[in-house]
Amino acid sequence: MFQKVLIANRGEIAVRIIQACRDLGIVSVAVYSEADREALHAQIADEAVCIGPAAAKDSYLNMNNIISAAVASGAQAIHPGYGFLSENPEFAALTEENGLTFIGPSAQVIRLLGDKSEAKRQAIAAGVPVALGTDGAVADFAQAEREAERIGFPLMLKAASGGGGKGIRVAHDKSELKSAYETASAEAIANFGDGRLYLERYIHNPRHIEVQILGDKHGNVVHLFERECSIQRRHQKILEEAPSSFVDDDLRHRMGEAAVGLAKRVGYVGAGTVEFLVDAQRNFYFCEVNTRIQVEHPVTEVVTGRDLVCEQLRIAAGEPISFQQEQLFLHGHAIECRICAEDSARGFAPCPGTMVSMHLPGGAGVRVDTAAYQGYTIPPYYDSMIGKLIVQGRDRNQAIARMRRALAELLFEGVTTSTDYQMKVLQSDAFVRGDFNTNSIANGDFDR
Repeated sequence: MFQKVLIANRGEIAVRIIQACRDLGIVSVAVYSEADREALHAQIADEAVCIGPAAAKDSYLNMNNIISAAVASGAQAIHPGYGFLSENPEFAALTEENGLTFIGPSAQVIRLLGDKSEAKRQAIAAGVPVALGTDGAVADFAQAEREAERIGFPLMLKAASGGGGKGIRVAHDKSELKSAYETASAEAIANFGDGRLYLERYIHNPRHIEVQILGDKHGNVVHLFERECSIQRRHQKILEEAPSSFVDDDLRHRMGEAAVGLAKRVGYVGAGTVEFLVDAQRNFYFCEVNTRIQVEHPVTEVVTGRDLVCEQLRIAAGEPISFQQEQLFLHGHAIECRICAEDSARGFAPCPGTMVSMHLPGGAGVRVDTAAYQGYTIPPYYDSMIGKLIVQGRDRNQAIARMRRALAELLFEGVTTSTDYQMKVLQSDAFVRGDFNTNSIANGDFDR
C-alpha cells in the first residue's frame, strides 16, 4: 500500500479521498489554489501545497505544478478525483513518466474510451447494444447532413471528446440540424478543445442508467449494480438513486454483464462507470464510459456496503479487488441529492457567498459529504456543488421519506441552494411513482 498520496482536486471529493486515505493509514497531500487557502480539504489533509492562482487553468488544471508538488512532497501516487484532470490521458501519462502511480485506468484506456466514437466501436466489439449512428465523428456539416438522412430523425449530435453533458444537442427534424450542429460543436470546442461530433439516433424519453464497475491489475472485473440518473436538467444530474425502480433483475443482470464485458475487452483498471440509455421497453443502448469515480458513487457504497474510494487505492497499489461478484448484494434503497449553491428561481444561477451558519441533518440512514463549514466563503471560480446529501432506507418509500426529512433539516444560511427544487421533485407524484425520464424536468413532470 502507498505511504503517501497526493489528491489533485478540491471540494467534497478531495475531503472524501482524504478520509479514505486515513482509513488505510496513508498520508494525504492536498493541493489548493490561492482562492482555496481556507478550503476544508487544505486544512484537514496531513500536508497541503499551493499550486497557483485562483483560475483553474493556473492551478487545478496545471499539470506541471501538480506533478512538481507530488514529487516534492514525496507522494507515490496521485488521485485525480472527478472533473479537472481526472479523465485527461496526458496527465495520466505524465504522472507515470515521473515515477508516480495514477489512481485510475491507464492513459491508453482513458484515451480510448474518452473518444466517444472509439468507445462506441469497442462497445460494439464487446457485444454491447448501441443506438444507430455514425461510425466515428463526421468531418463537417455536409457529412452530418448525409448521415442524418441515413440515420433518420430525431437524432442527437454529441461531442466526440465530450463528457458531463456538454456538447450535446437534439435535432428533431432537418430544419434544426444546422443550428444543433453549430451549437454542439462550439460548446465542444469551448469545453474540450475539440469540436468534432458524431450522430446517433435519438431515443424518445429514455432513462439514464449507469453501471458501476471495478477492475484490477490481475484481470478481475466486477459490477456493483446500477444507479438511476434520469433526473437531469440540461444533461446535468440533479439527484440519483440506487437501485433503479425501473430496472428488473433480468435487465440488471444483462446490463451488468455488458458493462463487465466492455471493461474486460479494454483492460480496465480502477473504478469506472458504463452509462446506458434505456427505452420504455427496457432495451438498453451504450452511451459512454466515465473513467473515474463519479459524483454519485455514495449511493452505490450505501446499498452494497463497499468503500469504492478505498478500493481504488488498493487496486492502484496492485492489490486484487477485495470481493468477488457473487459476494455483492443490494441492501435497501439509497438516494443522493447534489447540494449546489444555485438559485433555481433564476435558472439555477450560481450563488457564491459566505456560509453564515449551517446545520447538517443526521439520524438513521443519513450521510452528508461536504467541504462546507460555518464561515466558509464559496469562491466563484469553480463548480457550484457544495455537498451531497445521501440517505438509505429499507425500501424506496422509506428512502424518499428520509430524504424529505433530511432536506427539511439541512440549513446553509447565507447562500441559496438547490434544496427547495429537490424537495419539489421528491414530493411530486411522478417521482413517487418512479414515472420519469431524462426529459421530465424540461417537460414539467415534477410541477404537477
